[in-house]
Amino acid sequence: MGKIRVGTCSWTDPTLLSSRRFYPDSARSAEARLQYYASQFNIVEVDSSYYAMPNERNSYLWAERTPDDFVFDFKAFRVFTQHPTPANSLPKNVKEELDPELQRKGNLYYRDLPAELTDELWQRFESSLLPLDTAGKLGVVLFQFPPWFYPGSQQLDYISMCKGRLPQYQVAVEFRNNLWLSEKNQATTFDFLRRKGLPFVCVDEPQGFRSSVPAMAEITSDIGLVRFHGRNSETWEKRGIGPAERFNYLYREEELKPWAGRIRELANQAREMHVLFNNCYQDKAVINARQICFMLSSEGDRGQAKR
Repeated sequence: MGKIRVGTCSWTDPTLLSSRRFYPDSARSAEARLQYYASQFNIVEVDSSYYAMPNERNSYLWAERTPDDFVFDFKAFRVFTQHPTPANSLPKNVKEELDPELQRKGNLYYRDLPAELTDELWQRFESSLLPLDTAGKLGVVLFQFPPWFYPGSQQLDYISMCKGRLPQYQVAVEFRNNLWLSEKNQATTFDFLRRKGLPFVCVDEPQGFRSSVPAMAEITSDIGLVRFHGRNSETWEKRGIGPAERFNYLYREEELKPWAGRIRELANQAREMHVLFNNCYQDKAVINARQICFMLSSEGDRGQAKR
């Protein structure tokens, strides 16, 4: 059975900090919080890298402040996944090189940027993760594609291009359009991911929306991933709210138990499993991560799921 890692999709969410139900009073600095988190879980997902380009110094500090067996997964910067990207979120020198008309736009897309600037963004993103990769603490780089990213040959070529831009890192793919897993497209999708060595990201999330992907347990690489987004249908596609409110959901034990079995089955097919809770409202992700750790360890996997 592959190693099972369990954690959350943030360790500094403001609602988690303000709840004061996870970190001890002594963990007041950034360093102390990360060290405490790493004493409880052996993986975390860096979500901030979606909103702004990560930086090399943080990667160096995070590698230095965590145990040898700790791993960081990173979300890809939003412009790479064809999400609208505010010009102000680009590195200053890149923004200054933009055409004045592009600088004035509210949001930019990958297709808007000149090739020399996309080259620079890819290079900066790659180098920013290098300290963690060198330390053996970089997990996967998660490419979460938007609902308007439909199945097709151009989209498959684009995913291949993303993989080619980060040749030394493990790229993983999460879809937010259920057509990728329709009866017509499912086999093609999984075959493509397997041929490219790209992990498919299994998800648990609200159903009934275009952005709803069914909860399929599938392995397409030597690393398996499951991300729990909660099941809050009221907020899933609601406009004008922040990520914490969108994923405000506490899983019940009976909702997690079936996943514990699936995770064990997936782990039998993979070198490593990453199980991450994205319901990061207050301490809900932490509670559910601990619950599933207990469920996995109660079946004799204590050494796999937890420290």
